[in-house]
Amino acid sequence: MNKKTATRNLDDIITRVEGARLRVSEHHIVKVIGISKYSSSDDVATLYEAGQRAFGENKVQDLREKSEKLDELPIEWHFVGRLQKNKINNLIDLNPSLVQSIDSLELAQEFNKKLEAKGKKINALLQINSAKEDTKAGVMPEDALSTYKEILDTCPNLKLKGVMSIGAHVEDEKIIKESFKTTKKIFDELVPLGAKYCSMGMSSDYELAIACGSNMIRVGSTLFKD
Repeated sequence: MNKKTATRNLDDIITRVEGARLRVSEHHIVKVIGISKYSSSDDVATLYEAGQRAFGENKVQDLREKSEKLDELPIEWHFVGRLQKNKINNLIDLNPSLVQSIDSLELAQEFNKKLEAKGKKINALLQINSAKEDTKAGVMPEDALSTYKEILDTCPNLKLKGVMSIGAHVEDEKIIKESFKTTKKIFDELVPLGAKYCSMGMSSDYELAIACGSNMIRVGSTLFKD
């Protein structure tokens, strides 16, 4: 991907995000995370030059390779994939800005234990399976508040900063919207406990997610298209 294409893609997304956020409120700020799992380090560097600063990876190994290759760039790296317990130490060593996929109390407690052993702290989001789909990870909406509070109480080294969810995997926009609204309602109840980020919306549905209150979107294919 060349600089011209990267700039065009980023400008297009920023224009759409601006339109969507202003329909919510002129004070509503949305952070864009570029999901680079199918893209090269060179493409990430090109988008960085075009102005994109935060990128997310789904696999610990890919995050390691790209962050090491692009070490000279002060990129804000996010981990957004499903995390296996045996990869936690490797991820901690990479020191990502935000781990968006804490999908259970058990994972949080294991993560906290390994963070304590290393004397480190990491920011994270609790993943909610708001559409209640078998193919998705995350805590069920009815358990989200209690799980979030228990992680706050029992995992001092894992610093919860909000919630993440993936919109319902269906064609019906009304159902997708309901899944986003479910997550936003939970997020609103967690704001008094320090929640800052409601991460929802991807390339196919980020405008709808913003309309439902998302303040962090994760876009890959629309940002990295040739």
